[in-house]
Amino acid sequence: MRTIEDGSYVLIVFGERKYLKKVKKGDSFSGKGGRIVYDDIIGQEFGIRKGEYLILKPTLEDTIMFGIRRETQIVYPKDASYICMKLDLKDGSKILEIGAGSGALTLAFSRACGPNGKVVSLEREKRHYINLKKNVEAFHEFENFEILLGDINDYTGGEFDASFIDVREPWIYMKKVWELLKPGGVLGTIVPTSNQISETLRSLKEGFGDIEVLEILQRKYKTVPERVRPLDRMVAHTGYLIFGRKIKG
Repeated sequence: MRTIEDGSYVLIVFGERKYLKKVKKGDSFSGKGGRIVYDDIIGQEFGIRKGEYLILKPTLEDTIMFGIRRETQIVYPKDASYICMKLDLKDGSKILEIGAGSGALTLAFSRACGPNGKVVSLEREKRHYINLKKNVEAFHEFENFEILLGDINDYTGGEFDASFIDVREPWIYMKKVWELLKPGGVLGTIVPTSNQISETLRSLKEGFGDIEVLEILQRKYKTVPERVRPLDRMVAHTGYLIFGRKIKG
């Protein structure tokens, strides 16, 4: 989609401020840069200036950071992109997500698995499940997801190429995940504290190999040519990532 259509989302940029908005005929947006009447931009191409605003086509990162409603801590794009690569997700991949939260990573998995893939996401808490379902249904690109309310120990589906766990105690699910992964399938998980790393590593001793622990730090820079330097704030520790592969025997 190259043009702005009624019902589509746009990213409105004013200086360092960004807003993700759904365009509707007869509606408008008002901010510090003035007012945008949506009827005036419907039918135009993305990447235009309207007064003091830039009107852009939202990326997946924009959707995650400015679009979804958060009721839980999300997996940030800096981690999500690396997770998708480490899990080797591509068009046709099938992944099991345990603890989907607000759906940020679910959307990344859906994009990575493509139209021929499958994302099965399980969330135990009903209120998070309701919000998760609304977020994914509002912003998904492919109809390749199945969102379930329940516990993974009750799941009886088929084999998966990869699995990702985002819960407080991921180690209690390792045996079940091992059973659901294809031989050599990749497992990933994220934990916020180092003591959780130790407990997770103990649970991976049997059944998994090629184990790796890491964290990703992101530092942005000012984009003023005359004074390029790091920004005062950065997205530092958001979680420890742990990966391993299913080993038989």
